[in-house]
Amino acid sequence: MAAAHGTDHWKRRSVVSSFIFTSNEPDNDRPKVALFKRSDKVSTYRHHLAPISGSIESTDPSPVAAAWREISEETTLTPSNLTLLRRGKSYTFRDPSVKREWTIHPFMFRLLSSQDEQSIKIDWEHQSWGWYDPDQVITDPSLNGVPKLAESLRRVYFETDLGPQASPILTGGLAKLANDHESGARELAAIAVKTLHDVTASLEILDWNLIRLAAWHLSKNGRPSMGAAITSALLTRLSGIKAKLDVDRTSSMEDLETTVLSSLSPQSLSTAQALSDITSSFVSYLHSSFPGRSSISILTLSSSSTILAVLSSIASHYTIDLRILESRPLFEGVSLSSSLLAPFASSGRTHKITLYPDTSPSFASLSRSNPGKSETKPVDMVLIGTDRLSPSGAVLNKTGSLPAVLTAKYLSSMTKTVVLSDTAKISQSKDSDEEQNDPSQIIRAWRASFNTERVRNAADDLLHAQTNKSSHGKVEVEVKNIFFEWVPGDLIDAYITEKGRWTVTDIAQRVEDLVKEEDDVFGDL
Repeated sequence: MAAAHGTDHWKRRSVVSSFIFTSNEPDNDRPKVALFKRSDKVSTYRHHLAPISGSIESTDPSPVAAAWREISEETTLTPSNLTLLRRGKSYTFRDPSVKREWTIHPFMFRLLSSQDEQSIKIDWEHQSWGWYDPDQVITDPSLNGVPKLAESLRRVYFETDLGPQASPILTGGLAKLANDHESGARELAAIAVKTLHDVTASLEILDWNLIRLAAWHLSKNGRPSMGAAITSALLTRLSGIKAKLDVDRTSSMEDLETTVLSSLSPQSLSTAQALSDITSSFVSYLHSSFPGRSSISILTLSSSSTILAVLSSIASHYTIDLRILESRPLFEGVSLSSSLLAPFASSGRTHKITLYPDTSPSFASLSRSNPGKSETKPVDMVLIGTDRLSPSGAVLNKTGSLPAVLTAKYLSSMTKTVVLSDTAKISQSKDSDEEQNDPSQIIRAWRASFNTERVRNAADDLLHAQTNKSSHGKVEVEVKNIFFEWVPGDLIDAYITEKGRWTVTDIAQRVEDLVKEEDDVFGDL
């Protein structure tokens, strides 16, 4: 068929298109987007305006990695000048003029400050660059841009299409999802659903494509590391809306709006039944794996609402020896310990909670059977929650999970690694980028008054080096505050869900269903 249509000699290329926006400082009333005029030395689209673009190479681990590489090569900008704000849905088109089939992966970046503009130094691929009104780029067909320039931009800059009422609501919802480090996945999913409801209610005209556009951004750009539950909640509601719209095409606009908004009820997602079912599944697992036992020793970390609910529920049936890693820098493990005091105290049993620093998973994994004796007993299980489950069974959870699991497994082959998760957290994505969080959460501990003067001065020196690069030559200082990491599936002994104990095969089947569901809702967007 390709030969019949004359496309057998077409080159197919996957490329990134990175739009760089001005910073959001108070003196920048309206955002501007940088467009670069391509030079006469490039092979295609000479002298046309374009974002920073380039092919995704086989050595690039991901499209976003290719985007960062191209930006660095063509502008010299780095993460010290820019932040990745949004990803756009990829799409494919053909350009007969150059016999190319392009698959475009759009991204939206923002300068960290107005001073970072001075760091832009273009290479041979461009002859000049300038700032443009993004609304004009999207709506003005006379602009001398590369093919599909407006389409690529509108996939990351939704403000033009959503309008002045709805777009700030979506922007605010995305910011809330990105910056909320206390709520769990279920609570974030509820925030996303409420945001979509409010965006829909603010649209000047009820538009299914705009509703899906907003949902896609909430799913992919709100909190990617915890996006599985968000995506599941949105897809459930959008699939229901789509089914109603497909059946009823004769209703008035008012009736359709009522149907859509009622399906996007801003009420919190119901979690009580899922938690009850997960608890029942966990109890069944305990009965089968530890028959006849009335006590159990557990190592955990962070503050999972699922783990809190399950341990609270089983406290009257099992005596629990609980070891908790503190989970810096926000000390979620301390919060979990405090939350368990009341249910443990009212259970009628004598439980024990021991807190350990994150650096002590080996001590937390072993306990002395008798005080003063050298004999040690390994912990029965490492119990972790999850923010995402990948198709391979890998678990994305709070940083520190992997060292805890590896240490416990190394010290005793009898220790089980058990994951508590509802199936809404299963994701078709195989991986995710590191979630970078505010380094000040780590630095403030170094600069605390209880530290020695030596440590406080060292922290000040590092902070100065980080913000004043020129005075330290080629020494680049970066403080990493990464919240989540992957635990490979081959380290997991059991996945406990609201549907019972699942295997990797069950997870893979759910992923297949999820791919179909997502394609049905977002496929033609």
